Amino acid sequence: MLKITEFFDRLTGTISYIVYDKNTKDAIVIDPVLNFNSNKGSYTTECFKKMLNYIKGNNLKPLFLLETHVHADHISSSKFFKLEFPNIVIGIGENIKIVQEVFAKLFKFTNFKTDGSQFDKLIKDDEEFTAGSIKIKAINTPGHTPACVSLLIEDKIFVGDSIFVPEAGTGRCDFPKGDAKDLFNSVTKKLYTLNEDVKVYVGHNYPKEGEQPHFQTTIKELKEQNIHIKENTELKEFLKFREARDKELDSPKLLFQSIQINMNAGEFEADENGDAFLKMPMFRG
Repeated sequence: MLKITEFFDRLTGTISYIVYDKNTKDAIVIDPVLNFNSNKGSYTTECFKKMLNYIKGNNLKPLFLLETHVHADHISSSKFFKLEFPNIVIGIGENIKIVQEVFAKLFKFTNFKTDGSQFDKLIKDDEEFTAGSIKIKAINTPGHTPACVSLLIEDKIFVGDSIFVPEAGTGRCDFPKGDAKDLFNSVTKKLYTLNEDVKVYVGHNYPKEGEQPHFQTTIKELKEQNIHIKENTELKEFLKFREARDKELDSPKLLFQSIQINMNAGEFEADENGDAFLKMPMFRG
């Protein structure tokens, strides 16, 4: 029997998950967060420790850490899970290589490998694999980024930023190699073809102060109520909205800080004092 526990980081609006088998204690970590204060240039492991304490408190065996995509709004704490659990397998969609190629050029990283080898596992579209007693099916859902993958586990699917709860719509598509048409097809031709009772767990929510995050919906609810893509929404209608909306959006605050770490499987170099350094591009306005 599967149990799912969510962990919400209010600062970035990110929802991370631990999925585990209550009988075997085999577990999967999905989209974990490292706390980063851009004003101070400092990081803490508050979110990581909450997940770690939950794992230890429930005697779980974390076998996989799966990223639904290369996040541009928060830094992954995968490095710290790897330090705590050396045998944990860090996995991401195989199209991570596209993201690495784009941003390695942007950052002018001369020795950065763009073959995805920083990750333990590159997940293929429609690939089925197991984490102990837990069976997982990967479904490529590009659009928000080219490397987005949704994770189907029994009657539950973890969709990252591809689609949100009905009142929040869909993820933006203006990142390099993102594509609104791809996102539309990912939603309508892949996610919406699943059984309507499948429970959908999203990667972000932005509740008002004092409100709790809304992180779970169903395929049926999305098809009937999603404000950006319903079952009968036409491609032309969605493209007109999404492309206009994306032009109005500012870049995520942690775009450059997070991408260069997350495309490196959460790894960053620190000196003997524990201080790390990030490379930031400057563009002429």
